[in-house]
Amino acid sequence: MSASVRAQIIGTGSALPDRVVTNADLETIVDTSDEWITTRTGIRERRIAASDEYLSQYASRAAAMALERAEMEASQVDLILCATVTPDMVTPATACFIQQDLGAVNAAGFDLSAGCSGFLYALATGQTFIEAGKARTVMVIGGEILSRFINWEDRSTCVIFADGAGAVLLRGGTGERGILASRMHSDGAMADFITIAGGGSRYPSTPERLKDKVNTIRMKGNETFKVAVRSIEEVSREVLREAGLSPDDVDLFVPHQANQRIIDAVGQRLGIPGERCYVNIERTGNTSAASIPIALHEVADSGRLRPDNHVLMAAFGAGLTWAGSVVRWGRDA
Repeated sequence: MSASVRAQIIGTGSALPDRVVTNADLETIVDTSDEWITTRTGIRERRIAASDEYLSQYASRAAAMALERAEMEASQVDLILCATVTPDMVTPATACFIQQDLGAVNAAGFDLSAGCSGFLYALATGQTFIEAGKARTVMVIGGEILSRFINWEDRSTCVIFADGAGAVLLRGGTGERGILASRMHSDGAMADFITIAGGGSRYPSTPERLKDKVNTIRMKGNETFKVAVRSIEEVSREVLREAGLSPDDVDLFVPHQANQRIIDAVGQRLGIPGERCYVNIERTGNTSAASIPIALHEVADSGRLRPDNHVLMAAFGAGLTWAGSVVRWGRDA
């Protein structure tokens, strides 16, 4: 492949659990209210997987949908990247289960962990493989079953997080469309802002530690909020500059669906009005690495995006990590 090859998004997909948990439902199990949740997060309901379901099932459904939309066969996929912090197992990689489910017999696969920024980390990785000529077609998936790691007695986190998966199919093209710029950042000095400590080699899930709920999400909400707004704004401006664009050139902003107040604050700082910002957090909650690809699929499937539209995506997450990407929508004919 030539150096001018760009990674183009040629298909999208998503998969959400059937079970809807409303704020009213949460009022029966934790000290909270619909008004408290909605005011602080913008969330009214979220999807929660059944107890016998697991991540690769949702990730494979989203990936299969992306293949269908792209009119491609699974055998044409060279690489599967799965961004998640809630894999099926510690090992093997969930991407390997997805490969088997899809029948993508020619694909290599591995997982990435970058918290809620994971999908954009995986997107940049897939872009790099394509631009370097190491792959022609890459499946990029963001998926989570966060309900397995929620402390349902902690109202500061149990009202936020939810389950689901989204996927995009990337393919190399020689036109002007595709991923124009991507950037990734991290700062381990803030690693304790968002954690699921249990289950790794530092804090194995012993019976004693499980009693302390070390295998559940813990978050420093106020500290995270401040960093999130600043980091998303900065990385958004960074990728737009690299692409030779300004916020005025953005046809659609698809941010990580973490908190309505964060989304509103970033939009105001960038000068992107609400009508050019896609938000679905009211219905889906915060699905971490899945949130951007789920939202992107919804807007793509609705027909709202037109060829050559500029789409800005940005996220922050555990690590702390933050990332951004700007895409000129469409594929080569």
